[in-house]
Amino acid sequence: MRHTLPIAPQFYVTAPQPCPYLEGRMERKLFTALQGETAEPLNNTLSYQGFRRSQNVLYRPACAECSACMSARIRVADFEPNRSQRKTMRKNASLRRHATSPWATEEQFSLFRRYLDARHADGGMADMDIFEFAAMIEETPVRSRVIEYTAPPEEGRRNGPLIAVSLTDVLENGVSMVYSFYDPDYANHSLGTHLILDHIEIAREAGLPFVYLGYWVPGSPKMGYKAKFSGLEIHKDGVWQPLGQPEDHAAATHPLSVEPIAEQVAQITLPDTVAPPKIRTST
Repeated sequence: MRHTLPIAPQFYVTAPQPCPYLEGRMERKLFTALQGETAEPLNNTLSYQGFRRSQNVLYRPACAECSACMSARIRVADFEPNRSQRKTMRKNASLRRHATSPWATEEQFSLFRRYLDARHADGGMADMDIFEFAAMIEETPVRSRVIEYTAPPEEGRRNGPLIAVSLTDVLENGVSMVYSFYDPDYANHSLGTHLILDHIEIAREAGLPFVYLGYWVPGSPKMGYKAKFSGLEIHKDGVWQPLGQPEDHAAATHPLSVEPIAEQVAQITLPDTVAPPKIRTST
């Protein structure tokens, strides 16, 4: 009988670049590849430790100047919508949800371009073409879904126009919202909030306890909306903990809050199917 040794994931660190959340700061990321039979367990295990997926890569901020980017998730059982969120739910009650396999369409790309041009024209994704968009949607080695939201169909038509899309991973203990975009003409519908509210319902229907939202950053206006969801937890100091008061996390923006990269990698827990991690520096 032939036995093969588990493959050790290689961890890399990106070169510093301007931080998109805190002005005047530089960011760098710790990342590793998702591939082969270990992709699913690795995605689950590292997602529990604050990593996020982008195509076939898992990454986590590992900045030299602060540790403010904290993975955030909602405890479904403890979530109670506030008055504003209930209003958003009523306003979007007519939208139809449809879950599909991760397959890109021209209609999705058209909506994606309109969203970027209106909301993130100067962002890092502003120049993405249809092939890069297709790669973002389709290059997934794990269990992923595209959740589409459409308006009610007009008279004589079978389907209504596409209003919003979320690329969503299905984890062992929750759903992870990888990337979302929506029609900028529906600005007064708070579609970003609606997508999160509906994913809470998706997780509840599936019996999954968490909805993973990406990163929350104290002091960043772009990320402030996540703190408005009750039952929110953040991954801080190696554990998940209730957010509490946002201002209590200001110290995470201080350089002394950062551990050395080698120490961060040494603390990563891996599934039993893979070997201990190794780290290399990427430029």
